Amino acid sequence: MDATPLKHDTKISMNELEHGLPLSLPLWDSGTPFAGEDHPGLPRLTVYLPSEDFRTGQGLVICPGGGYGGLSVPKEGHRIARYFGSRGHTTAVLEYRYSPYRHPVPLIDAQRAIRIMRHNAADWHIDPNQIGILGFSAGGHLAGSAATQTQVEEGLVGDAIDASSSRPDFAVMVYPVVSMTNPCSHFGSRDNLLGEDSDPKLAEQLSLENAVTADAPPTMLIHTNEDEPVPPENSVLFYQALRANKIPVEMHIYEKHGHGIGLGYDQTHPWGEAVLGWLKNRL
Repeated sequence: MDATPLKHDTKISMNELEHGLPLSLPLWDSGTPFAGEDHPGLPRLTVYLPSEDFRTGQGLVICPGGGYGGLSVPKEGHRIARYFGSRGHTTAVLEYRYSPYRHPVPLIDAQRAIRIMRHNAADWHIDPNQIGILGFSAGGHLAGSAATQTQVEEGLVGDAIDASSSRPDFAVMVYPVVSMTNPCSHFGSRDNLLGEDSDPKLAEQLSLENAVTADAPPTMLIHTNEDEPVPPENSVLFYQALRANKIPVEMHIYEKHGHGIGLGYDQTHPWGEAVLGWLKNRL
């Protein structure tokens, strides 16, 4: 079913929508920061509203992976949104901009997506204090960046949405790229995000194990032992940094499967149920 295109000045009411119908909207109606001609139609947010019979009040912005050089939207976007949406979560697939766009453009897109969720919390029946972000691979790095980096001022355009906070209340990072400097890093993601000749100080800043503070939100980390492109040491480094700052954290490293598994070919990988249980504990 095609998503219904909306603008931010359109009043969205749960009573006017068929449950399960996705809503597609641009992150900005006009004046998109760092707007260019690459990737027409992006950035874009596609929102899935759960049935009122079992909605949890929690919202999830979902960031597909792709090494900051593309987006794995079906496997790590819409399938994930439908999975968590069918279990009562309001989900939003973020199609953020990627290479040749550089930092801070993807982070600006992620921060705007969180703000949009919070701005529409009343109409979408979300608790504004229960809005998190979930990302895969490079999208996991983006989720971790949203959780640890400060607001990018260039992303503010002065509209009503800017008044909402861009800080996620929790983060879920699935086989995430974390470090931009450690040998376990996925350097293709680093080069796509920062450029091959980037300032080493910027790579240090965006190595998320260096960015954790006491203000970081509760986090869940998912990885597999057989992941070679993005080794599980990435999650371990972030886990240790969160522990050092006394941030609530849970980590699952599964023995089997490599990188980019999504929820598995049959959508039943156990990490999905593990995250659902963890999200319930956040309520």
